[in-house]
Amino acid sequence: MEILFFVISFLASVIGVICGIGGGVVIKPVLDASGILSVSAISFLSGCTVLSMSCYSVIRSKLNKEAVIDMSISTYLGIGAVVGGIVGKQAFQIVKGMFENQDTVGAVQAIVLAVITIGTLIYTIFKKKIKTHHLTSKIVCLLIGLLLGIMSSFLGIGGGPINLVVLYYFFSMETKVAAQNSIYIICLSQIASLIMTIVTGTVPDVSPALLVGMIVCGILGSMVGRKINSKISSQVVDKLFMGLMCVIILICCYNMYQFM
Repeated sequence: MEILFFVISFLASVIGVICGIGGGVVIKPVLDASGILSVSAISFLSGCTVLSMSCYSVIRSKLNKEAVIDMSISTYLGIGAVVGGIVGKQAFQIVKGMFENQDTVGAVQAIVLAVITIGTLIYTIFKKKIKTHHLTSKIVCLLIGLLLGIMSSFLGIGGGPINLVVLYYFFSMETKVAAQNSIYIICLSQIASLIMTIVTGTVPDVSPALLVGMIVCGILGSMVGRKINSKISSQVVDKLFMGLMCVIILICCYNMYQFM
């Protein structure tokens, strides 16, 4: 079991850094499909893996003095995402408490993620024909970040594809720049989500060895993903992203069938 989790965490983190989706959008539905652990446990493990991956990527960007993260925009999006992460975590606990069968919670997450992913795929296909904006209002950034944080924390995916669509449409960011800014926002929202989980005493019962192993794989995946990202074009990133979205949609459909 551990080997499966480690391989998925590593590969998801590699792809997550390249595309700017965090990796959780891959880890969560794939491990849900395995049916090995509970929905809560997988959400927690996914979140911790994404946190380790995103923290490493952001730190390396700072140390290398890469100027791709727009702090004036992404910091406010991140602050909003932190608050949203707390709200999303509470929303998850409320939904979880509404159903005795945890599979129902997994079905709800799978449905929401599938809808978001389909919308993201459609936007990405036609994004060259869609007029974008360049918002600068700090209040608007905070509100957008709030919504991103709620969705990512509730779904346990770290940030996922919706971050990229927001950065494309509202801030006219180029693909690879959007990816790096997305990782920064994910890092902030996942820190808040983890703190909230610890403070509220809702940490699920997971194997410490499994948790540490997935965190290490997240960091290793981030290292490899950054190297690959520096050598490929934005067009290749877009194609990889769209292919990944198709796979995730299929996995979500399988999870919906499995949990219902």
